[in-house]
Amino acid sequence: MKSLEKQEHIFKALSDKSRLRILKMLLNKQLCVCEMTEILKLATSTVSNHLSILSETGLILGEKDGKWINYRINKETKDTAVSSVLLYLQLVLEDDETILADRRIISTVDRNIICCK
Repeated sequence: MKSLEKQEHIFKALSDKSRLRILKMLLNKQLCVCEMTEILKLATSTVSNHLSILSETGLILGEKDGKWINYRINKETKDTAVSSVLLYLQLVLEDDETILADRRIISTVDRNIICCK
């Protein structure tokens, strides 16, 4: 992928409020789809679509763990565009009410309960 196209792809991924929320959540803790679905109050298919877009850009990684796939920020990236965006995301929206509310909920979600409904 050419550099300009890669930048466009990254910025498109960042242009959605739910994807920004997912990234901010994953900066705090790795999560599975069920946990993110519970926090975002979105359909599982919608969350999965957002995760697919974020994965394609290299911003996040998914790793199988038993019956779950744990998603996390891609801290090992060698792509300077991705690492720069991730650094930027650590600095922004820190006082946003939605992000703060998501952080409070993250500490209470239990995948063993919500994923088995």
